[in-house]
Amino acid sequence: MMTAIDRYLARLIFMPMLGTLVIAAMLFVLDKMLSLFDFVAAQGGPVSVVWRMLANMLPEYMSLAIPIGLMLGILLAFRKLATSSELDVMRAVGLSYGRLLRVPYMYAIALALINFGIVGFVQPLSRHAYEALRFELRSGALGASIKVGEFTSLGKRMTLRIERSLDEGRNLQGIFVRAVGRDGQTLAVTAAQGTFLATDDPDVIIFRLRDGVLVNDAPKYKTPRILSFSSHDLPIDLPQIENFRGRDVDREKTIPELVVIGHDKSTPDKLRNEVRANFHFRMVEVVMMMLLPLAALAFAIPPKRSTSALGVFLSIVFIVTYHKINQYGESVGALGKVDPILALWGPFVLAAALIFWMYHVIAHRPGGQPIAALEFAFGKLGKQVARLLRFGRNRRRRATAATAET
Repeated sequence: MMTAIDRYLARLIFMPMLGTLVIAAMLFVLDKMLSLFDFVAAQGGPVSVVWRMLANMLPEYMSLAIPIGLMLGILLAFRKLATSSELDVMRAVGLSYGRLLRVPYMYAIALALINFGIVGFVQPLSRHAYEALRFELRSGALGASIKVGEFTSLGKRMTLRIERSLDEGRNLQGIFVRAVGRDGQTLAVTAAQGTFLATDDPDVIIFRLRDGVLVNDAPKYKTPRILSFSSHDLPIDLPQIENFRGRDVDREKTIPELVVIGHDKSTPDKLRNEVRANFHFRMVEVVMMMLLPLAALAFAIPPKRSTSALGVFLSIVFIVTYHKINQYGESVGALGKVDPILALWGPFVLAAALIFWMYHVIAHRPGGQPIAALEFAFGKLGKQVARLLRFGRNRRRRATAATAET
């Protein structure tokens, strides 16, 4: 049963956690969006596919945004309690840090389960869908757009050029088409206007041309045949597109699939190392979330009579650095240079030992502050920077005054 203090802590944690989670996910999405727009534009694909690709990348970004949101949500809540002296009051009435961490651990367990579902089941499927969209863009399966004013190849035997495109591509003007048949027959067409039309055959479309001239030539013709027309339907065979591969990559396998492949004795050693490294990478990322409340508490509480935000900065550096170390450990484990268990659970043990030490100092040593040395060093550095800035301003003022007197 939740007490009034538990409900108060839950409110303090929820809004910063939600805001940080959303902001972190949006930053990842915006960073990826720019590269996706460039990629889709270079491939000539429709803009709408960018949003589909971003939607498929969102689970991967959420798997990192959730731990960051959890860490900063708890940290900012306890920082507010510490700077407003509410934490001292709670401690004075007998509430231990272990008791105060009850609500943070409720959030941690719930978000860890959600993150496990994302990295274990949702992210592999969405990653495969993302790669399928990239493949379809490169192969033209999404209907690559025809660039105005440039020669565009439709298959190996047809070249098309369009001067202008009106009504979002429904009215094309200034058209030139050249097609080569399998028997050596060539067809060159110029037309004032044209429109693409669908047919019952998904592999064939009709290019309806209006007000143009058609020149047909073949080895058996003595002279090319010329035809003026007011309307002419030109069938176009769409190029055959190979099917996209299955979910053959380890990152596109769900947790149960990774377990089955990793324990299959017939699996090649290279594939087994990749599968085991990816499995342990996912698991160590989820398990670390259970230690984030302890780390957030240690980073949150500044020294007495201080409002330094160094702990907020260090917490972000800590969680991002740990994630990058895990990525490196996964790559090394996949290559077989180091056993995946050692490459991924070794850094986890070291990080866990650091977190438990920080929590022990803050919770069980009177006046303990695990980042006090860093706080002192950054404080001294800040004073030196401020002194240099003041010296520079005073020097500029004296130079300006001397110039005015002259």
